[in-house]
Amino acid sequence: MKFHEMEIKQVEKALETDFSSGLSQEEVKQRVKKYGYNELDEGEKQSALLLFFSQFKDFMVLVLLAATLISGLLGEYIDAIAIIAIVLINGILGFYQERRAEKSLQALKELSAPQVNVLREGKWLKVPSKEIVVGDILKFTSGDRIGADVRIIDSKSLEIEESALTGESVPVSKHIEKLTNPNPGIGDMENIAFMGTMITRGTGMGVVIATGMKTAMGQIADLLQNAESQETPLQRRLEQLGKVLISVALVLTLLVVVIGVIQGHELYEMFLAGVSLAVAAIPEGLPAIVTVALSLGVQKMIKKNAIVRKLPAVETLGCASVICSDKTGTMTQNKMTVTHLWSGGHTWTVDGVGYQPQGEFYRDEQRVQPKEEKALQQMLIFGMLCNHSDLNMKDEEYVLDGDPTEGALLVSAMKAGFNRPKLLEEFTVINEFPFDSSRKMMSIHVKDKQGRHFIVTKGAPDVILGICESILWNDKTQALVKDSRQKVQSAIDHLASQALRTIAIAYKPISSNTMILSEMEAESKLTFIGVQGMIDPPRPEVKAAVKECKEAGIKTVMITGDHVITAKAIAAQLGILSKNSKVIDGKALSQMSVQELEDIVEDVSVFARVSPEHKLKIVNALQNRGHVVAMTGDGVNDAPAIKAADIGVAMGITGTDVAKEASALVLLDDNFATIKAAITEGRNIYENIRKFVRYLLASNVGEILVMLFAMILALPLPLVPIQILWVNLVTDGLPAMALGLDRPEENVMKRGPRSPNEGIFSRGLGWKVVSRGFLIGLVTLLAFMFVYHNDPSQLQYAQTVAFATLVMAQLIHVFDCRSEKSVLSRNPFGNQYLVWAVISSLLLVLVVIYYPPLQPIFHTLPIAARDWLLIIGMSSIPTFLLAGSFLLRKTK
Repeated sequence: MKFHEMEIKQVEKALETDFSSGLSQEEVKQRVKKYGYNELDEGEKQSALLLFFSQFKDFMVLVLLAATLISGLLGEYIDAIAIIAIVLINGILGFYQERRAEKSLQALKELSAPQVNVLREGKWLKVPSKEIVVGDILKFTSGDRIGADVRIIDSKSLEIEESALTGESVPVSKHIEKLTNPNPGIGDMENIAFMGTMITRGTGMGVVIATGMKTAMGQIADLLQNAESQETPLQRRLEQLGKVLISVALVLTLLVVVIGVIQGHELYEMFLAGVSLAVAAIPEGLPAIVTVALSLGVQKMIKKNAIVRKLPAVETLGCASVICSDKTGTMTQNKMTVTHLWSGGHTWTVDGVGYQPQGEFYRDEQRVQPKEEKALQQMLIFGMLCNHSDLNMKDEEYVLDGDPTEGALLVSAMKAGFNRPKLLEEFTVINEFPFDSSRKMMSIHVKDKQGRHFIVTKGAPDVILGICESILWNDKTQALVKDSRQKVQSAIDHLASQALRTIAIAYKPISSNTMILSEMEAESKLTFIGVQGMIDPPRPEVKAAVKECKEAGIKTVMITGDHVITAKAIAAQLGILSKNSKVIDGKALSQMSVQELEDIVEDVSVFARVSPEHKLKIVNALQNRGHVVAMTGDGVNDAPAIKAADIGVAMGITGTDVAKEASALVLLDDNFATIKAAITEGRNIYENIRKFVRYLLASNVGEILVMLFAMILALPLPLVPIQILWVNLVTDGLPAMALGLDRPEENVMKRGPRSPNEGIFSRGLGWKVVSRGFLIGLVTLLAFMFVYHNDPSQLQYAQTVAFATLVMAQLIHVFDCRSEKSVLSRNPFGNQYLVWAVISSLLLVLVVIYYPPLQPIFHTLPIAARDWLLIIGMSSIPTFLLAGSFLLRKTK
């Protein structure tokens, strides 16, 4: 039998403790030895040194290190130093990110109460929460944080806020009775208090039933340790690219050596020439440019209220196909708000957002003045009087101090123009019978200025209805007969079907001489006034964001600890729930195997009453179906799933430190709509990465082919190594970085997400790289041959012309890389950064050609004006020849 199923005396016996005196110091020592300290394990920690060296196991990094060695052997020390700098920077960034991730468990530990009130040997002591053991008796009051999992043994109006564990915004009433449900979820365990949760109201006592990793919080910590972080699509694509490049480099080296030896060249000479080409095949600046592009994306996201904690996160969001979102605080405002009121057969609606005490009342779609509607006025006044919450202005925003349900009643009355201080001038509260979870109601005894006395009661409608014998109907009091009871019950059911939490208001006049001494005397023979229906409303901007995500081929799935009816209603309002969508609760989810969940997960739009284990199971099932999953959330309960998802998104305002530390992206405004902006940015970043990969590789292919063709034709080398190095690291670098700043194309959010298995060379990119590279190499070789054959004695001049032709062809080609279609399909001046980058690169080339001190270093000579006509004409062919063929296809 589990503790929540036991009577209090059974719990005391099972734990071998004494509720009247607590444990002895000797028993505490023995139990510490048996159960350990009440703290969360951090798991095995990898040393900082090993963590740092682990950053250099990536395949692309190994390729770069090999290039460093080769560059050093060739005497290109500047090249080698540049590559080592890139590798070290990447390693340091990776190390820093992983060390930050280790803070997740530390943040989780900090949620444990630092000190607790514990009964030891008949005395109440304050001890560190680390030292409490199973069987200890704890005492807690409003504002305290629970130090371990406890079975409640005493409760006085006790309410505990558990949203960090369950996702529910409304505090849970706790009682001491055993539960009859054998397998309740965390949110339904009304006689258990959990480690890390907060007392919002009342007082209580409990006996510790679990400590450390055995608590519900500890189970989450275990999930967090064991949840595997996913490799991002970008990392997979770059690894694929690295393998392609190293293969190309090896083949080229072998090919050049064989051709050279056949032509009679020395083996050593040909080996160095082959290695030189192999180095040219590897774009040394690519990792740095990828990092810069992602960093620039990060800066853009900060301006859009999102902080990226891990660089690849923006790109990963761009290929997300499913967003798993928590409801409370993420899609809703986490502010209970009265939207419907019912009394005597009439229903009123009230608008307004959150705790802002401004709104209009409507009856039958006609605006009304609430102070002119007697029943409505009475219900609002009594709801405000029978209330302990306060509304305060903080940083130009209304903030609730108190219970969210009472806050909703307070705000609804304020919207009608009522003010509590003024009401307390008209009514005097004589006595109060606090809320109790067993009675499910609260009552006050008040006197008005005329000396009339009333009992005012608020609470659960079914309970209030059971103690009423009359009802206010059409502003008159009449007997509460079977027919009117059915009408009231029908109204309550109707409000509940709209996912509204309902609170009933009742009263009775009493004689000024009547002494009310107990709740039973006060809460009987009441007159039923009406019901206020409230809900945690959706954020107004979320519906549009969900719609835009849907248009972009991204499915939004709501995962919440809230009740099914509430979840369905909110999901329907936001457009998440369609006619064919399924809704599954935690109980059904528990009975499913992973395979069974995978079979239906594509059709499910809402998961309700779920536990942390369920969230992880859902994320894994979607990933197994091939989806790239983004998981948003704000609670401790979301952290394991946030970490396991392809990208975790935490809320910045309401989010716990645990959720933030486990995430890759933090939303500063807790706005679901910001995710849409992140997706747009992510897609654009990936497209920009494809653009500069296309540009760099096409340039490298051109360099390789011009050298290879020259060797096959037994010509002198058209380019010397220092010129190739200059083009790779300087001339190519600036335009490539500028491509990383390109604005999104118009259709970026009108097409579906790309497959996570999509290669970097998909959608024709490979053909574009080869075809443009071939043409760039060809025109460079033709320009070289033309000048060289005119005067073979001027080899250095011919090489300078080839160098200038290669650079110009690449600088014109960079504008073609801005579009998947053609250079003519986008305004060439639309990216001002690119324009200035091209001008800068052109100036750098002119400097090494015309500045005398640099000419010996770069083996260049000044180019005559007439030869610039040849250079510009030849370098324009690769881009505009293909643009012309695109126009012809479009015309046809």
